[in-house]
Amino acid sequence: MTRAPGEPARILLVEDEALIALMLEDMLEGMDCAVTALAPRVPLGISLAESGEFELALLDVNVAGENVEPVADILAARGIPFIFATGYGEAGVPLKHRDRPVVAKPFRSEPLESAIKKALG
Repeated sequence: MTRAPGEPARILLVEDEALIALMLEDMLEGMDCAVTALAPRVPLGISLAESGEFELALLDVNVAGENVEPVADILAARGIPFIFATGYGEAGVPLKHRDRPVVAKPFRSEPLESAIKKALG
């Protein structure tokens, strides 16, 4: 999927906390990104990961008590880059995906922007 010059990067956000999702949307807009798909639960995240049109995903590790690993597995199979967001540190990330960028909660702009640039290449 290619992006037209000046068009923001399309992001899938899997996050169960509405206020965090809103805050992230604002932060991402300032980074030339747009949340074009939002999943507050893992089953919706799976559905969007299977068929969605986006360039990057930002995945909360624990989504309403469920691990986001099934979503990450689908994204990896599709070749779509993703970033984990967690308050648990790298230890909270599924073992097979520990090579992916991780950003700590609470979010700070600089590490998030750095992870996005790394993930998008």
